[in-house]
Amino acid sequence: MKNSRLSIYIVIILFSLTSCQNKVDLIVHNATVYTMGETRGIASAFVVNNGKFIDVGGEELLNRYEAKKTLDLQELAVFPGFIDSHCHFLSLGLSLQQADLVGTKSFEEVLTRIQQFSNQSKATVLMGRGWDQNDWENKKLPTKEKLDQLFPDIPVVLKRIDGHAMLVNQKALEMAGINEDTFVEGGTIIKEKGKLTGVLVDAPMRLITEVLPQPTVEEKIKALKDAEEIAFANGLTTVSVAGMDREDITLIDSLQKSGQLTIRVYAMVSNTKGNLEYYLSKGPIKTEKLNVRSFKVYADGALGSRGAALKSSYSDLEGHNGEFITSIDSLEKLAYKLSTTPFQMNAHAIGDAANHAVLNAYRKALSLVDDPRWRIEHAQIIDTVDISLFNRKIIPSVQPTHATSDMYWAEERLGKDRLYGAYANQALLERSGRIALGTDFPVEEVNPFMTFYAAVFRQDANQYPEEGYLKENKLSRTDAMRGMTIWGAYANFEENEKGSIEPGKVADFVILDRDIMKVSDKRVLKARVVATLVDGNIVYSNRIN
Repeated sequence: MKNSRLSIYIVIILFSLTSCQNKVDLIVHNATVYTMGETRGIASAFVVNNGKFIDVGGEELLNRYEAKKTLDLQELAVFPGFIDSHCHFLSLGLSLQQADLVGTKSFEEVLTRIQQFSNQSKATVLMGRGWDQNDWENKKLPTKEKLDQLFPDIPVVLKRIDGHAMLVNQKALEMAGINEDTFVEGGTIIKEKGKLTGVLVDAPMRLITEVLPQPTVEEKIKALKDAEEIAFANGLTTVSVAGMDREDITLIDSLQKSGQLTIRVYAMVSNTKGNLEYYLSKGPIKTEKLNVRSFKVYADGALGSRGAALKSSYSDLEGHNGEFITSIDSLEKLAYKLSTTPFQMNAHAIGDAANHAVLNAYRKALSLVDDPRWRIEHAQIIDTVDISLFNRKIIPSVQPTHATSDMYWAEERLGKDRLYGAYANQALLERSGRIALGTDFPVEEVNPFMTFYAAVFRQDANQYPEEGYLKENKLSRTDAMRGMTIWGAYANFEENEKGSIEPGKVADFVILDRDIMKVSDKRVLKARVVATLVDGNIVYSNRIN
């Protein structure tokens, strides 16, 4: 009798202990879970506790764990939180405080929007961003005369959509001390018949920004929170920010630590003397939400403003090859310096000359480095003979929507022959083994579905062209999703903590209203985020409470 009672007592204790061990925060089940993991492809359920995935499997998990909250997703698709591998996070938020010039169809429409903004704003400088002369019937770069007439007494600064050119009025030029004799290496001050047009490309823009009032801390905080809200609504849980100064990185760190900012940030430090000295002496910074271990350097400018450095002349501007923003010698010296540190080098390279220079600098500097994961941001126009210079040490970090945005005018800039090495996502993947995907927002929309769609189908939102633009470089759906999740994490040295739904990783995931891995191409762009979760907590939802 005593033994029987003892046995029952032991069973009760064991049951109690088991119950305590299996109490968890959240079970998600009856879902189509794309884990993007190495060992498991698709699951139907997973378990979250203390902000991390602790188990992944099937419906049997409901019997194994007791959860504070259970989500029956009725077969909705679930993915790891999306990672945007190249964006300008603070710029997105600040752009909401400026005149929106995206989508303008003429310079006259730009002027109308600036006048409307001026009537509503008390700003001492009229700022705008988003114009693109390639979208206008008259594709010539604009000039400042009408701005001078409308705004003779207030500086006006209008950035092109790629951020690599700006149109300013005479007042802004005078504030910056720019005249017909001003020269700045690494860019162009455009003139016609010896007179300033008001258009500055790349490096000379710095003369303007240095004399403008800088955003206040309060304006930056609002901008960061606004950008986070947009990112979460689009399923982004990590943003890799391409170029940040120390003060902005410090601000983000403080907001994350105080709970005012939740999104995870991989910060590429802008390549300035002060930033280099500070971070190389301090070393990488890693918290739960912030990772600082890379430097961003501009090899050249952008194709749309003819600032990309090409091996031979632009097809539509004889004698002009674009510009190196950072000289080849400086690129090589920086590469050697960083190769002896834990820091990653991430070089913006658009034109084939810039990509050639960066690939050579990397090859020389990395000969004795085993796992550098150095990145080429954009890797946009590459001479076909240079594609072989990519290897497992170099990660192409590309933006698929650039191809479908540029396709209407790229051949005019480049000619047909150079397109064979342009936007070559599949060819680059085959050489490097991985490819990281992003948007470059606010240059493009904050829309991972557009990223996925452009990568897989090589079409724009109007489903043009029917067969896909340079279709031989389409990615598979699986590789495109890897580029938005686990490969994005790998490019940030974070594949052991995020990028897939696997035990031990942070519980960042996104729930969609349709399965973009299976639906027809026409339905991919109609996909919407149902909910975004960071650390297992809902940060955006349009259905789930």
